[in-house]
Amino acid sequence: MNAPGPSVGVVLATRDRAEGLATALEHLTALPERPPVVVVDNGSTDHTRAMVAERFPQVRVLAQGANRGTLARNDGVRAIGTPYVAFSDDDSWWRPGALARAATLLNGHPRLGLLAAQVRVGPAERPDPLNAALAASPVGRAEDLPGHEVFGFLARGAVVRRDAFLEVGGFHPLVLSGGEETLLAYDLAAMGWGLSYCPEVVAHHHPGPASRDDERTALIRRDELIGCWLRRPLPLAARRTAGLLTEAGRDPVARAALGGLLARLPATLWQRRPLPPWVEEAARRVDRQRSDDAPR
Repeated sequence: MNAPGPSVGVVLATRDRAEGLATALEHLTALPERPPVVVVDNGSTDHTRAMVAERFPQVRVLAQGANRGTLARNDGVRAIGTPYVAFSDDDSWWRPGALARAATLLNGHPRLGLLAAQVRVGPAERPDPLNAALAASPVGRAEDLPGHEVFGFLARGAVVRRDAFLEVGGFHPLVLSGGEETLLAYDLAAMGWGLSYCPEVVAHHHPGPASRDDERTALIRRDELIGCWLRRPLPLAARRTAGLLTEAGRDPVARAALGGLLARLPATLWQRRPLPPWVEEAARRVDRQRSDDAPR
């Protein structure tokens, strides 16, 4: 890691959000670490590519012919040459100095495959609710890692070791809309890589107004169950699917999620690779934490 050039690059996937992207790039290109930035454009139909070329000529754009969802991040990681890669979205960026701190932690902990940062939301810098869950991770803390071990993270607040990310195949091609972070965490842990929550590394997220999107909700629920069928015990996947089936009788969103799952189940089972026992045991502890934290 003593080679010349930046240690951390930034990969950002976007689609049809030129103005939000411009704000994110203003922050990212002003960072004191001067990270190389790769924007993966998921088939935008607005002026995204022209805007980047005009206002941020130092930023590399990978233009995709179609929307590849979270797989665009895989393309960006393959394209960037830095040993560590930080992810951003077109409404997020990193605090000045955060990437330098992340590089120091990754340099000092060779088994650390992914660093989950603290995420602060909006101009008021409210803590993202996931921060507290990660800080209280039931997985514990290993001596060779810099923080609590975690099995979840927000991609917009993650820095990965590029070699580790590519070794496990990056984000899974069957899980594009929800649960992709959890599945990547499982795959890294199964290969012996550590994942730690490091709150001293901070990312900022400035989302737009929230709106109800039933189609998006259905895709998220579908993909979370696909991830369960890919890696978790079959009885657990069957129970969760049965729960969705019960909901589907009265809820069109659950019905859409179930239909999408059933259409993809043959391919999912073909690619199924259960977790090693020690990773499954840790995953169950995280499941219990989520159940305890769920609203009653």
